[in-house]
Amino acid sequence: MSFSQFPLAEPLLEAIKLLGFSQATEIQQLAIPAILANQDILASAQTGTGKTAGFGLPILQCLLDDEKRLNESASLAPVRALILVPTRELALQVHAAIVSYGQLTSLTAGIVYGGVSIEAQQAKLSQGVDLLVATPGRLLDHLRRGSLSLGHLKHLVFDEADRMLDMGFKDEIQAVVAQLPTKRQTMLFSATLDESVLALSSTLLNAPKRLEVGQTNSASQDIEQRVYAVDSDKKFALLSHLIVTGNWQQVLIFSRKKVAADKLAERLSASGISANAFHGDLSQGNREAVLNGFKQGEISVLVATDVAARGIDINALSYVVNYELPFVAEDYVHRIGRTGRAGNKGVAVTLFCEEDALLLEEVEVLLDKRLPQQWLPGFEPDLTKMSLSGKNSQSAQKRRAKQRGRRGKR
Repeated sequence: MSFSQFPLAEPLLEAIKLLGFSQATEIQQLAIPAILANQDILASAQTGTGKTAGFGLPILQCLLDDEKRLNESASLAPVRALILVPTRELALQVHAAIVSYGQLTSLTAGIVYGGVSIEAQQAKLSQGVDLLVATPGRLLDHLRRGSLSLGHLKHLVFDEADRMLDMGFKDEIQAVVAQLPTKRQTMLFSATLDESVLALSSTLLNAPKRLEVGQTNSASQDIEQRVYAVDSDKKFALLSHLIVTGNWQQVLIFSRKKVAADKLAERLSASGISANAFHGDLSQGNREAVLNGFKQGEISVLVATDVAARGIDINALSYVVNYELPFVAEDYVHRIGRTGRAGNKGVAVTLFCEEDALLLEEVEVLLDKRLPQQWLPGFEPDLTKMSLSGKNSQSAQKRRAKQRGRRGKR
């Protein structure tokens, strides 16, 4: 379906052409008409499917259609649309996308997030913004300061709501919502939906339209998933072998902890592979510098934690590696969703050792499929350590059956 078939203003359509977009993705085809019809939305779609344009374009159109403007002498920013995101990186990514969509209009978009000067943000907000992208904590800081008012808000988006809940933003979300007009359009977008997200949606959304692209909590079909069984003391050697022999130029590696990410990046650098760690302990300036270096190819390997990796959006990223499996199965879907984006193919590699057997079970339960393990010659695991395989396999089958039962009730 062509974007020209949507009732979008010419400046928006022209901007889309300048960005090289022509055909709308599935989530965009579903979301744009529903949002233009002023419906509340509960949407689930895999990462990389165009969710930002799916809600960004129709919101910009609604703002253009809205002729009611605050008096220019108003002392508070007349924010009419708010997009809440869990991390700084995602805030920057979403804001950049919104600015590009609205580049030929008179609409203004602002951004607030932690780790940088709040006074500089306050100065920009005082000039007035139509749409604001924000992380919950910093938004509350501005509300307490009186930097802006949300009394004129008409459109509210929760992007990656599951991650916001995982990061403990429930109280902040409730504090923000308490300052919003009750009459508004609310949209909740997420790559995965679980009980906590559904519970949140029931308190925020009014008779929402449910949009679902692909199987809930599933991985993109454009991603090849490989699981290499290897002993833990051979993981680093196998990882280095894969990167060097495969001539992998851009690799995103996931570690569970910040300290482990630092150590792995140091070991890779010492072995001659350009690598940097990427996590929440870095200053905002360092995070932006490292991410830009990775995007521009100056850094070959980025070793990231789950929280920091939200917002990493590189269409041509071909390889993602789970050096350690996540404790939360849903994070596996988010991790591998960093590759195979925008119609490109990707490879997701998991380095699996027997002590992570239960974590792999949970991932397989979530995906409702087995992830066949393979061995790489020279890095075969010690078979005497694989004694739990039979028990784990039987347990996984029972859990997958239980998961299918839950889905049938939704």
